[in-house]
Amino acid sequence: MKNSSSSLFFAKWISLGFGSGLAPKAPGTFGTLVGIPFVLIFAELSISWYLLVTLLFFILGVWACQHYSEHLGVHDHGSIVWDEVVGYMITLAVVPPLWYWIVLGFIFFRLFDIWKPWPIQLLDKHVHGGFGIMIDDVLAGVYAALVLLVIQIAFQI
Repeated sequence: MKNSSSSLFFAKWISLGFGSGLAPKAPGTFGTLVGIPFVLIFAELSISWYLLVTLLFFILGVWACQHYSEHLGVHDHGSIVWDEVVGYMITLAVVPPLWYWIVLGFIFFRLFDIWKPWPIQLLDKHVHGGFGIMIDDVLAGVYAALVLLVIQIAFQI
């Protein structure tokens, strides 16, 4: 029994983005903010290692979000924000960790996460479990990263 409660505690701690998902308003925004230190910590890695860490965070998120959402009995409860952390890490994978990219990445990731253009909305509605919780934000991160790449190329930054 102890192992089960400790794994639930760990899943909750990760899923809630270390508590940021408990914000009374805009928990996804606060969860995205938790991604900033991770981006900065891992920014010195090569792109391959950065993406590997992000993949490991994704896998951890699939497990944690599945475990915690089953405990809650609610799919993708608003307090579950680890998907925002990983989505934001994906967003910033393509640019240097400079303040303006951090801000632009934050804005574009939040826009895509809230707007949910095709096929994000489709995935959000039809893919369930931990993978379903994570995948729509992964795609929002990819969309935001593409926008940052276009800006970087267009303005030769």
